[in-house]
Amino acid sequence: MSEKQNNNLSEPAFTDDDPTAASRKKDHIEMAFASQVVKQELDSRFYYEPLLSAHPEKDSWPAFSFLNKTMKVPLWVSSMTGGTAMANTINHNLARACGEFGMGMGLGSCRSLLYSDENLADFAVRKWIGEDHPLFANLGVAQLEQLLDKNELYRVNDLIDKVEADGLIVHVNPFQEWLQPEGDRFRQPPLDTIRALIDQLPDLSIIVKEVGQGMGRESLRQLFQLPLTAIDFAANGGTNFAKLELLRSDARRKETYAPLALVGHSAEDMVELTNELVAEMGAFLQTRQVIISGGVKDFLDGYYLINKIDLSAVYGQASGFLRHARGDYESLRSYVITQIEGLELARAYLRLR
Repeated sequence: MSEKQNNNLSEPAFTDDDPTAASRKKDHIEMAFASQVVKQELDSRFYYEPLLSAHPEKDSWPAFSFLNKTMKVPLWVSSMTGGTAMANTINHNLARACGEFGMGMGLGSCRSLLYSDENLADFAVRKWIGEDHPLFANLGVAQLEQLLDKNELYRVNDLIDKVEADGLIVHVNPFQEWLQPEGDRFRQPPLDTIRALIDQLPDLSIIVKEVGQGMGRESLRQLFQLPLTAIDFAANGGTNFAKLELLRSDARRKETYAPLALVGHSAEDMVELTNELVAEMGAFLQTRQVIISGGVKDFLDGYYLINKIDLSAVYGQASGFLRHARGDYESLRSYVITQIEGLELARAYLRLR
């Protein structure tokens, strides 16, 4: 027997260390035709660059400063709810996820806390989110107009202390208030109320947002000239509170005001408007942080928009989180993990066109 033959006898036989290979290949064959993607379905926002990165490590997104706090991923939990039967579960689950994964959070309207602590437990989530991550309270511009009229802005500071927030979100909602049977009426432009708030509470960190229809060029221009902490787009495409109030209305009001729900700006439209204003305004631009929310369905939308805008930005979601936050925490946790993993994959392999 030759030496070569003798060596072959001593070598172990080759074994496949993947016991699932056969069934996987069978799946590939059976699913091949159903897995085809036509040209019209391709996402034209990105170049796909498969050669330039290894698979991302877990928790590979670099931590960054935003709203004077630390965030580990560019995900913002947009304002939800309070004062309802499920609010306590929802808010505490969301805050727990923010604390675990390093996200920021805006509370739902805290109006009920201005004069009573009855619902405070729904909003008391600081211990869950932790001191390092941003947490903002929330009031409507109508409530702030009323507090200014009554010389009761001290209630805003009291509110911030109650919920241990880092600042205040001011939501601006003229269509919602008009269409809401119980709605308030603005007696002055919201911009005047916001300016008065800044003048009288100069140390308060303020975010201004719309409630689902976004803002046009001139509203953005005026806001970017103010010393705000951030602007939250709340663009069209997510929950539209004008449409929501119409669903609560009688038939006549629905028919009359239905076109109002179709007015607004998408998040992508607002990113383009913002970039134009950044280029035009130069040193007059005072607000330089943005929360891009409204119609952001998933991590690809978010990744695209925060990289397209010419300012420091995170992206916000509401309905995606809300869907998973109403019950067991593990459901929400699994959802957040997949969104973050998607972001890390996008960062590794996608470039904007």
